[in-house]
Amino acid sequence: MGYTVQSVQSKKDWKTFLRLPQAIYANDPNWIAPLFSEVKKALDTQKNPYFKNANAKLFLCLKQEEIVARVAIIINRDYWKRWGRKAAFFGFFEAINDPTAVEMLFRKAVRYAQQQGATSLIGPFNPNHYSELGLLIENFDDPPVFFETYNPPYYQELLEGFGFHLKDRLHTRRNQDVATYVNKKHPNGFLGKDHRSMRIRPFRLRKMKKELEGIRQINNDAFYDNLHFLPLSPEEYQYAAQYLFFVTKPKLVLLIEKNDEPIGVLQCMLNINPLLKPLGGKVHPWNFLRLLFQRKKVKEIVLYAVGIKKGYQNSYAIKLLLEALRKLSSQYPGMSTSWISEGNQKSIKVSEIIGLQPYKWFGIFEKVITE
Repeated sequence: MGYTVQSVQSKKDWKTFLRLPQAIYANDPNWIAPLFSEVKKALDTQKNPYFKNANAKLFLCLKQEEIVARVAIIINRDYWKRWGRKAAFFGFFEAINDPTAVEMLFRKAVRYAQQQGATSLIGPFNPNHYSELGLLIENFDDPPVFFETYNPPYYQELLEGFGFHLKDRLHTRRNQDVATYVNKKHPNGFLGKDHRSMRIRPFRLRKMKKELEGIRQINNDAFYDNLHFLPLSPEEYQYAAQYLFFVTKPKLVLLIEKNDEPIGVLQCMLNINPLLKPLGGKVHPWNFLRLLFQRKKVKEIVLYAVGIKKGYQNSYAIKLLLEALRKLSSQYPGMSTSWISEGNQKSIKVSEIIGLQPYKWFGIFEKVITE
């Protein structure tokens, strides 16, 4: 049949790895090409601090010299120590509808993971728990919002055909007219009695490094028990935030303080996906400047992360967050969330209060690979 599987070694291999989605989604009106530069940035093992204690191996499957499938395998032994299991992650999975190609690809990937000592393979993670993750398994009718993954319906069948099983379900939520909902349901707002020791304020650009460190500490505390979570180092967070204000604004990143100590954060991103679609994955100086100008017209935000330190998760901080979202809805009537696990009842409850309804469903898949 002419199948060969190889690891990415050269610049030519890199280009081959990056171009596969263009062929798969050529006739799919919902697909939005990820920026090539961002994919490279995420998988740059020399520059991305995540790979200080992790490694990545990229594999290509070719059929008669044409690329037909790809995958990245991530090994992070800090995860093994934190969670007590030797799981390898897979991500950036793309393939034509060819079960043989996927079997050939994953046989090679599994062999590599086994050689590294892994006993299971979990994903998709692109490339880790705080990046894009999950395989789209329900609602393929609409294009993704920012930070949502997208794939053809047949991907689940391809994975399950190789022995993966659905381990966890995640979902996103959306309401494209939040302002109408909250004004009708909560006409008096959420604050009630004043709580003088707490306040909410926007991100301060002039103190960017300090602000980012405060957010990192909040998130590490708030999400420590979340599925697959590993605390982020200062270097990781600074690296991830390099282009933060390309996709957001200071007024969309709000910190909650108690007696001037940061205890919570609301991080919203602009849904710039409609602006990215015409770029086809490539950013040039001329279209970058146009993109910056067009951001002013975006009327939908993504609730990327809502974190409150554990000691304050049932406090007045929740009302401050809800009131902030109510005010934002007047300018951004469209709101959606990043992924929420089915067991995260607190996030689900907050989402329901402002009228965000289940939108798309995603799966995390696992395969046991013990020899």
